Order: sequence, then C-alpha cells, then structure tokens
Amino acid sequence: MSIYKLISVLLDYPSEELLGNLGEIQRRAASEGDLSFENLEKLTRFVAYLGSVDLLDLQAEYVQTFDMTPEHSLHLTHHLCGDDRNRGPALIELTELYRTRGFEIPDNELPDYLPLVLEFLHTLPAEEAHGFLTEAGRVLAVIAANLERSASPWHAGLRILADMSGYKDDPKACGEDMRPAKDVCQSACGAMID
Repeated sequence: MSIYKLISVLLDYPSEELLGNLGEIQRRAASEGDLSFENLEKLTRFVAYLGSVDLLDLQAEYVQTFDMTPEHSLHLTHHLCGDDRNRGPALIELTELYRTRGFEIPDNELPDYLPLVLEFLHTLPAEEAHGFLTEAGRVLAVIAANLERSASPWHAGLRILADMSGYKDDPKACGEDMRPAKDVCQSACGAMID
C-alpha cells in the first residue's frame, strides 16, 4: 500500500472500518519508508488522535472541518478555480484523465476530491504520481496552512502531502484563498490535469 493510499484513507470520512485499522495503517506507514522521520511523527500523532475520539464525534468534526468550512475543502479545483464556470472544464478534464487510465470514479464523488485523487495516484507509477502531486503542491500547502490555523488535527495529512510535493511555502500565499491569484491558479489548474 503506497503512502498515497494510506493518506487517502486517513483523509476520507471517518468510519468504523478506519478506526478498526488504525494500527495496521500506522504499521504500514512506518514500513513503507516513504516518509521522513518528521512526517512519520506527524502521521503517528494524527493516527493516535483518530483513535482517541468517539466515531460520531469524529464524523461531526470532519463534516464541520471539510464540508462547512470552504477554506478547508478537500476539492482541489475549488481552491484553484472557485465555484465559477472555470471549474467545470477542469473537472471534466480530470474525469477524462481518469478514464484514459481505467480509473473508476464513484457516482457520488467529484474527481477533484483529494482522497479520490490520492487513490488515483496510488495506481500510477511512482514518478508520474509524484509529478501530479508536485503540480498540486501549492493547493495542498494552502489547505494545510488553513487547517493549521484552525488547529485541526487533519492538517497533518495535508502538511505531509505538501511536504512530499516539494512545494516551498510562500507566506503570502498560504492561509489565503487562492482565487484572487486566478491567473496563477488557472495555469496551475491546467498543469495539474495535463
């Protein structure tokens, strides 16, 4: 199981199955060797947090964090393109990319939902997956910064991904809505799905 798959599971809506497999997830993360010591510690603390909270409370916290707070959205194109008409073509192109690779999208999911994107990266050769992650680095860093400012425990997963992307934080960009920098976001959006 790649680190993409592991983080995808950790960033998805919490379930009883997730809580029942936290030990295995931690063991696999430690044995994969893909994470730096610092990031493995972040993941360990995050896994410990998930295991310390009642499932219903965790699910409520997840909904409040990701569904009720737009700056924490796990839909990548939301941060790149907003919810205007530019987002539609990006979602269509991403869907087409998945189809050309034989990757199926669940009917109830948009293709830019980060856990789904990570599932897709899990299916790609390592170099190609890293290239895709690199293209999304700025978005991941912004979401991570927003979650850190809210003291959300989910910031760990986003920060690990941002670190893996190689993106270096821009203090002027992180923690802010990316939509004002639309020209940059448009090209990033295009690059992410090329």
